[in-house]
Amino acid sequence: MTFGRLETQLRQRRNDGGKCLVPYITGGLKGWQDAIRACAANGADAIEIGLPFSDPVMDGPIIQAASQQALFDGATPISIMQEIRSLDVGIPLAVMCYYNTVFHAGHERFAYALADAGVCAAIIPDLPLEESGPWCQAADAASIETVMLAAPTAPDDRLPRVVARARGFVYSVGLLGVTGERASLAQTATDLAGRLKAITDVPVLVGVGVSNAEQATQAVQVADGVIQGASVMRRLMESGPDAVGEYVAQVRLAITL
Repeated sequence: MTFGRLETQLRQRRNDGGKCLVPYITGGLKGWQDAIRACAANGADAIEIGLPFSDPVMDGPIIQAASQQALFDGATPISIMQEIRSLDVGIPLAVMCYYNTVFHAGHERFAYALADAGVCAAIIPDLPLEESGPWCQAADAASIETVMLAAPTAPDDRLPRVVARARGFVYSVGLLGVTGERASLAQTATDLAGRLKAITDVPVLVGVGVSNAEQATQAVQVADGVIQGASVMRRLMESGPDAVGEYVAQVRLAITL
C-alpha cells in the first residue's frame, strides 16, 4: 500500500525509533506563517493549520480567541490557502476545519483547493465516520489524506471502522471536552491510544489536553506522537513566533530522551 506524504513522514519518524510532534497553528493570525516556520525549524514532523471558524465546537478559550482575532483581521479559507503557498517548510501541512467550510465550498472543489495550495491532509472534527463517505471519496481523488478522530467513549466495535478509514494518522482524542491546557494528562488519553495501537499500524497521535513537554512525554509512552494546540497558540499570542519555536524545541527534546 502506498501512503500519502503525511503518513509517510510519520511512519518514517516511528520507524527510526522516534516520536511524532505535530503543532497546531491558527491560520490568519498575526505571525502565523513565521510560527509555522519556527515549528518546522525546531523539530515538528508536520503542522496542523486551523482554518478559523465562527463556531469552533471542538476548541477551548485559547484557540477560540485566536480564531476570533483571525476572523476579525479578515482571514478567510481562501486567503489562508493563498498564504500557505508561500510556506516552503519542507514538512507536511494538514488543515483542520469544520465541515461547514467544506460543505460551503463543495467537496471536490475544497479537496483540490487544498492540494493546489500544497496541503496534503485534512482533519474535520465534526464530520462523523458514518457521514464521511462523499468527502473521503473527493479527498482520496485529490490525494488529500483524511485524518479520522477516535473518541474515548467509542465502543470497541467502532474503532476498527475508524482506523480502517484513517489516512495520515489516527487522531486519538485525549479526553471528552474542548481543547485547552490542563494540569495533568487525562487517563483516557493513554487508555484510548493503547486501544488504538492494539488494532492498527496507522500512526496514533494523541491530541486535546496535551499541555506541556512533560505531558507529551507521558502520552508517547503509549502513542506514536502528540498534537499540541492550546499550549502552542498561547505562546504565539502572548510572545510571538520565536516563543513557539522555543517551545516546540523543548517538547521535541523531551519526547526524544
